[in-house]
Amino acid sequence: MSTTIPIRRLGGDGPLASVLSLGSWHTYDRMDFGDAVAMLRKAVDLGINLFDVGVYSMPGYPPVFTDVLFSAMVRAAGIKRDEYLLSTKLWLDGYPERPLRAQLENALFRVGADRADVAVLGDIRSDRVNLQRLALDLAALEADGLIGWWGVNNWSTSTILEIRRHAHSGGSPGPQFAQLKYSPCRRTIADGEPFAELWELGIGLQASDVMEGGILAGRLTPTRPIGRDPGDVRSKIMESAEGIARVAADLGATPARLCVAFCLTHPAIASVLFGVTKEEQLLDNVVALELVEKVGAERIRELLDPFWADRDAVDPEGP
Repeated sequence: MSTTIPIRRLGGDGPLASVLSLGSWHTYDRMDFGDAVAMLRKAVDLGINLFDVGVYSMPGYPPVFTDVLFSAMVRAAGIKRDEYLLSTKLWLDGYPERPLRAQLENALFRVGADRADVAVLGDIRSDRVNLQRLALDLAALEADGLIGWWGVNNWSTSTILEIRRHAHSGGSPGPQFAQLKYSPCRRTIADGEPFAELWELGIGLQASDVMEGGILAGRLTPTRPIGRDPGDVRSKIMESAEGIARVAADLGATPARLCVAFCLTHPAIASVLFGVTKEEQLLDNVVALELVEKVGAERIRELLDPFWADRDAVDPEGP
């Protein structure tokens, strides 16, 4: 494969990261270990250097080991620590009683690393989160070398701007990117005017849930957990899957490749995050870069506009 994966900054002051990044939510623990190692090695050889590896095991649910397996995969694939960027999740449910430092130390222990290059703060589900304290806690983790940079997952623009002010007051560069649900069907937030202000400030977009848990790739009955459904539009997204597949076929592409290509057309895109369980899926997603070159960003967005499911269904300001 001759496709070159671009490297760009993950936000205005963030690290140099591949524009395609590999997620691990319920993926590696569903794979044959040898296949997972080979896929990881292939991803690095292709130029992917950003890996989102969070702790997804929750009390009361079956244990998950995808992050622990990643540690073994890296060793088996012969990948050196300076060859990739480790991105981990920090959850705000129960914060501050559940301290960020303790979470991070546990995450690093499970993944076999001494630092996270990037930390992503999970959804804010409570108005009791003290953003000034949160900014100070993050600055302390930065100062101690436990994290390099950080971003946020599905936050509102006003909340991002507020914690950015607190971070700057404490001498921290603040959030580098917003990880948002983004796909041909979920566009309202990332494409809206409120978030355009953040893109102008240099905050990058990391697209996630780009295939709606596999639905847009043709798996209409997913066998793994799917993220929440802002706007209650998942049924409309399932109805759109067939139409998106037809557009993809007309372009000589798979639906998954077209979804990744769509995300790459956003002017603020810093990284498109996806999960795969087969090497052929990885290779197909990488070819999305060629699809954008061949068809053009404007044409791709035009062809997929009829499948915009969350138009007028969610607040463009964000959660």
